Amino acid sequence: MVEIQRLASAVVGRVLAGRSLDAELGAVWRRHVQLAGRERAAIQDLAYGTLRFLGRFEALLEALLDKPLQDARLRALLLVALYQLEHTRAAPHAIVDNAVRTCETLGLAAAKGLANAVLRNFLRNRAALAARAQRSETARYSHPQWWIDKLRAQYPSHYAVVLEADNLHPPLALRVNRRRVTTAGYLALLAQHGIAGEAYGETAVVLGSPLPAERIPGLADGLVSVQDAAAQLAAPLLDLSDGMRVLDACAAPGGKTAHVLELADVDLTALDSDAERLERVRANLMRLGLSARVVYGDACAPADWWDSKPFERILADAPCSASGVARRHPDIKWLRRAADVAQFAQLQSRMLDALWQLLARGGKLLYATCSVFHEENHQQAAQFVERHRDATRLTLPAVDNDPQLPAGQLLPDQRHDGFFYALLQKA
Repeated sequence: MVEIQRLASAVVGRVLAGRSLDAELGAVWRRHVQLAGRERAAIQDLAYGTLRFLGRFEALLEALLDKPLQDARLRALLLVALYQLEHTRAAPHAIVDNAVRTCETLGLAAAKGLANAVLRNFLRNRAALAARAQRSETARYSHPQWWIDKLRAQYPSHYAVVLEADNLHPPLALRVNRRRVTTAGYLALLAQHGIAGEAYGETAVVLGSPLPAERIPGLADGLVSVQDAAAQLAAPLLDLSDGMRVLDACAAPGGKTAHVLELADVDLTALDSDAERLERVRANLMRLGLSARVVYGDACAPADWWDSKPFERILADAPCSASGVARRHPDIKWLRRAADVAQFAQLQSRMLDALWQLLARGGKLLYATCSVFHEENHQQAAQFVERHRDATRLTLPAVDNDPQLPAGQLLPDQRHDGFFYALLQKA
C-alpha cells in the first residue's frame, strides 16, 4: 500500500499543479512497467476517486488542520488517504499507518506525526466533520463554485442532478459495427459470456458493469467499439448516403470517423491538428477494416490542407470545455477556469466560420460538443445562424431531449454523457 499511496498521491499532486490526469497516469505506467494489473487499478482508483471528490476532501482537510500545509506532496498524500478512508474497504488503521510510512518515502519524515494526527482525528470525529463540510457547496457537490453557479443559472431544474451525475462512475457503452453483426446478435454474444447489456438506440449497447478491454467479446475483432451512447448519435444525424464526400474536422481518436464509415461507403477525410492522436485514428480504422484519408491540419486554417472540392457533409466535433464528460475526466473540474468557456466559444466560432466555406450548397454540417454550457452550445448555434444567412438549423428527431432543455442538449445520466448537437444546412 505504501508504494500505491506514494504513486497515487504523486499523480494527484501533479494534477493539482496543472497537469492532465491521463498524461500523469501514462507517465507512471511508463516509469513503473513492473506494476501488476491490480496495482495499476488501485493507483488509478485512488487518483480518480480523490479528484472526483476533491472539493469534499479539501474541506475536510482544512477543518482538520490548524494552518494550511506548505508542502504540496503532503497535502496530496492526505487527500488520497482521506479518499481511502471514505471509499475503500482497506482497514482504517492500515491506511493511516501506511500514510505515515509513505511520508518517509517522500522525504517528509518530520511530517509523520502530523499525518498520523490528522487522519486519526478524522476517524474520531468523522460525522461532525462531514456535517461541517456539507455547509460548503464546493464540498457538497465537489465542483468549483463558478461551475456550480453557471449550471444553476443555466439549468435551474437540473443542475443538482448534473452535479451528482458528474461524481458517479460513467457507464461503459459499446457501438455495434452493423457491417459485421446486428445489435440483437451482439446482445446474444454477451449473454453467452454471462455479460449483462442493454440496447440503447440503433447501435449502442450499455454494459451492466464496466469491463477491461480484453474481456469485451468481439472488441479486438472489430465487432464493437467503445464509444459513449450520446457520441454515437453523431454519425446517424449526418444523414449519409453512399458516395458522399465527407469531412470529420476534429477526428481523433477516430470513434465518429469509424462510425460514419460503418454506416455508408463515403469518401471520408479525417482531419486533426494533433499528429500523435491521428495515430489512434489509423489504429481504429485498421482494427475495423475501414479506410479514410487521414490528414494532419487545423480546421480553422483550411487553406493549408483543403483541395478546394466542397464537402457534402461535415462533422465539426469542436474542442470544448468537456464539461459533459467530467465524470470520465475528474481533473477537468479543477483544471478548467471560468474564463476558459468564453475562450472555447471563440475558437468554436472561428472553426465553424472556416468550415462553412468548405460545405457544398445544400450540404449539412453537424456541430457537436461534449459540453453542457450554453455559451458553447445553443448560443453558439444561434449566433452562427445570425452570422450566416445561408444557414438553417434543422430539427434533430433522434436526440431524446427533455422538453425543458435547449434543443440538441443531452445531460449526463446513467446511459450517456453530456453532449450537444446542432445540424446546419446550407441554402
